[in-house]
Amino acid sequence: MSSDGLPSTPRRFRECVEGRALLFIVSAPSGAGKTTLVERLVEQTPRLKMSRSYTSRPAREGEIDGVDYNFVSRARFERMIEAGEFLECAEVFGNLYGTRAADTEQVLASGYDVVLVIDVQGARKVRQTGVPATSIFVMPPSMEILEHRLRGRSKDSEDAIQRRLQVAREEVASFVEYDFVVVNDEVTTAVDRLQAIVEASRCRLDAMHAQADSIVRTFFARREEP
Repeated sequence: MSSDGLPSTPRRFRECVEGRALLFIVSAPSGAGKTTLVERLVEQTPRLKMSRSYTSRPAREGEIDGVDYNFVSRARFERMIEAGEFLECAEVFGNLYGTRAADTEQVLASGYDVVLVIDVQGARKVRQTGVPATSIFVMPPSMEILEHRLRGRSKDSEDAIQRRLQVAREEVASFVEYDFVVVNDEVTTAVDRLQAIVEASRCRLDAMHAQADSIVRTFFARREEP
């Protein structure tokens, strides 16, 4: 386990990513719509699942444990950190969020690609593990539109909204750390862009190498005599 409580990336986890399944990261400022986009992406993309994060915050009205998040107490979350169970974890607006390594490994080992919906801090921690991943940053069309979405979607206090906007100012500049940028100007269009990235990533040489090699061997195999 590393000094910050993150796992040291077991070999089996790395093998799941290298050659058998793909790991995607989607990050965005709060209110940019990343969760909605990824939920729709998973609905229309075969062999793709969204990782379910753990959080120490209470469930909001309408949220279901095990569906929206895995809701646990802060004490349990901290024990999981100490045990090195998280691929990444971070504190956001006073609450802990994290991706359990074993959960993600299990999905990858089953042959499904996995998309992590995590913030900028979490994405950086995944990169630190050295696990190969394709990262996508979702941006709102403008600061004004993001503020409008934040005010329209929640019952947060003015102080909370201003805090989220300040964090958004800090996060948007991190888009340069990602492989792709998608502007969420319209949901259907943005989902189509995400799906195009997934499909293109599946056709990259490193993802297709084993299958392509097996096809090449058929061209050189000795043909049986009639």
